[in-house]
Amino acid sequence: MTLENLKVKEELRSLIDDYATLGDEKKISEVMDLFTPDVTYKVYMNGALVSSVSQRENMEKEFNQHSGHVKTYFTLNGQHKVKIDGDTASGISFSQLKMIREVEGKDILSEYSVKYEDEYINHNGKWLIKNRIGHFIMIEVRELAN
Repeated sequence: MTLENLKVKEELRSLIDDYATLGDEKKISEVMDLFTPDVTYKVYMNGALVSSVSQRENMEKEFNQHSGHVKTYFTLNGQHKVKIDGDTASGISFSQLKMIREVEGKDILSEYSVKYEDEYINHNGKWLIKNRIGHFIMIEVRELAN
């Protein structure tokens, strides 16, 4: 493995961590800066396609709408494997995502175990996500006891 490949792997890991951190902070416009303008993003829950969006401005609208219903996000990132091919790369990452929403005056916690399949592109020296598929594999929803 070359030093250049190690550098790229670190940059891609940072991209994934920035997505989680900025998303948790609801900095949606900054999250959008991590994607190409022609991004595609698909979400599967229990194997069924539940969302498919393309173009960064459409995705920003959806993310803003979703975050408006969430009181708190909390994300932990796990493994991240990438294959680098020049100015493109592909990767798989795993995350634990928690969301708290208020429903009928009660805090509801949703926990998701997510596998992301990504395609990345280096644009003007900056790595961006071009395509993302989120597989929400395990989902648990319960009322929080505060």
